[in-house]
Amino acid sequence: MDMMEPNLEIRRLLDVMPASGRMMTKIISKPEQNKVIDAAFPLPWNQERPIYINFDLWRRLTKPQRDLLLLHQVSWLTGVKWLQPDIYQGVVLAGLLGGVVEAAQSDLVGVIIAGGLSALAGVQIWRMNKSQASELKADATAIFIAQRRSYSETEAAQYLLTAIETVAKIEGRSGLDFNELIRCQNLRAIAGLSPVGIPENYSR
Repeated sequence: MDMMEPNLEIRRLLDVMPASGRMMTKIISKPEQNKVIDAAFPLPWNQERPIYINFDLWRRLTKPQRDLLLLHQVSWLTGVKWLQPDIYQGVVLAGLLGGVVEAAQSDLVGVIIAGGLSALAGVQIWRMNKSQASELKADATAIFIAQRRSYSETEAAQYLLTAIETVAKIEGRSGLDFNELIRCQNLRAIAGLSPVGIPENYSR
C-alpha cells in the first residue's frame, strides 16, 4: 500500500467537513497513537477541538470509510454543547454564580454546596455527551452531511458500519465495545442490511 502524505489528506478531509467543523476542529497527525482516529472530550474552556489521526493506520481504510469516520468524529465534537438552555447547564451556572456570591460573603459552607452542585451538573452534562445517544446522533449527522458529498444514505451507513468494524481490526482489538455494537446495529438498519433496529431508549 502506498504511503499517505498527511498534509494532502488533511487538506482533502477539510473539504469533506462542514463549515462548522472547519471552524471548531483541527486535524493533527499523531503517528505515535494506537488508535486510528481519536479526540478528547471537549471541555468548555477549550476553544479548539483537535482530532488526532495516525495516518499510517488511517491509510488502511478506504476513502469512503475515512470520510464517514471523520464526519462522525466532527459531528460528535461539534455536537457537544456546554452552553445551551437546559436544566443541567442552568444548575452549573447557578452553582458557579452562587459560589462567587458565597465566596464574596465568606460563607465556606455555601461555597462548598454551590461548587458541589455545579460539579454534579457538570458530570451529568459530560455523561449526556458521552452517551450512546450522542454517538448515534453523531452517526445520523455524519450520514446527513455525507449525502451532501455525493453519498446516498444507504452507502454512507454501509461505509460507516464497515469503517467501525475495520478500525477494531486495525487496532488489534478482539471485538467491538458495547457502544460500537449498538451503533453497528443501527447502521445496519439504516443501510437496509437488517430489519431489526435498536430499542428507542438507546437514542434518547
